[in-house]
Amino acid sequence: MNNRKIIKGYKTLISSRFNEDTSIDKFKDGIIYTLYSDNLDLLKVGFAKNDKVLEKKLSIEPLILLEMKKGNKKELFLLITTLKELGIKYSDNFCFKYSSSLIRHLSTLGWPVGRSLYKQRKIKKELVCA
Repeated sequence: MNNRKIIKGYKTLISSRFNEDTSIDKFKDGIIYTLYSDNLDLLKVGFAKNDKVLEKKLSIEPLILLEMKKGNKKELFLLITTLKELGIKYSDNFCFKYSSSLIRHLSTLGWPVGRSLYKQRKIKKELVCA
């Protein structure tokens, strides 16, 4: 008879590098947004609990609101993680150096970027019948 041993193994999960809040707070809806600094040529992405918090941020900093939409804090952390994996560097307060590839990535990932800095290419194909 064959003498076989069964080896049981356990997989370990790699923890996230973000010190993200593990409370239910990250699932509450709020506003995800993109801001632009014309002077510094920077994009800033973020999350605000409501309109008043976002308005206060805009009154303090000289930034232009490109677009905003309903979302939650988890979406922000997923975006930052994905951009980091794509090799896009950012500062501590989620500021990025503006580039057309960054805008394209943000748009592809469904992040609100507005239409003022990014115009999607429309690919038109014509069928030629011979």
